[in-house]
Amino acid sequence: APRRKGKARRGRGKARNEGLLSKQKRSRRMKANDRERNRMHHLNSALDALRSVLPTFPDDAKLTKIETLRFAHNYIWALTQSLRLA
Repeated sequence: APRRKGKARRGRGKARNEGLLSKQKRSRRMKANDRERNRMHHLNSALDALRSVLPTFPDDAKLTKIETLRFAHNYIWALTQSLRLA
């Protein structure tokens, strides 16, 4: 392998200040947390919209996420069956 002229590079070294690195890690973590929070808000909004179109009794407790998905699946299946028979 050809050798470079000038300063030799030695891994990452201490080119970056540890305080700066810590701030960057914290910033990346905060951004990742923000993305995850937004993702969950959008998911919860979508599930609320789905719950609003499913036939339930008003006195029923709010369905969990998995209950909502299972109910929606079964409801769509039942509607499909009724269309096939019609």
